[in-house]
Amino acid sequence: MRTAENAPFLHWLRDRGSLTARIEERGRFAVRVLRQGLQRTTPDEASALGLPCGVHAWVREVALSCDDRIVVFAHTVLPYRPRGPLTLWLARLGSRSLGALLFAHVGFTRGPMAFKRIDRRDALFSSAIGGLQLGDRVPVALCARRSRFGFGAQSVLVTEVFSPTLLQFDRCRAPAAVRGN
Repeated sequence: MRTAENAPFLHWLRDRGSLTARIEERGRFAVRVLRQGLQRTTPDEASALGLPCGVHAWVREVALSCDDRIVVFAHTVLPYRPRGPLTLWLARLGSRSLGALLFAHVGFTRGPMAFKRIDRRDALFSSAIGGLQLGDRVPVALCARRSRFGFGAQSVLVTEVFSPTLLQFDRCRAPAAVRGN
């Protein structure tokens, strides 16, 4: 990930805090649900969650916006079994951010973060391109990060794919602490 094209995203990728909170620091935050329901896991998702390949899981895909501009595509995978509070919470989130739930509840643990540049060979690339609404400005690759969050016996896998649009908010509106105010 330490290439010139990735460098502008590194502070976004490495931050273990709430992505929702970081976006809110830069403008008006919104979540739009793109898809939610049962779906088969991809081989890499199943591996990351310790599941047999191709089992069904609850999948939620959302677009995160700042000042009405989509900046992140998020893909969440929650195993169908075991059932527990996460299953109910995910079903009831609606247009609220999963991050707001994950970082507000002390019972969540975050595992190691993985980073990757995804391209058309990756199962998520076409969904991310559609969710980010990049139009004819489709990049060859996008920066993404993935974390596994645990809560009791349940785990949820969250992949966040960053739009190049996000970097415009770094130039235009840095948080007050960075501006020196």
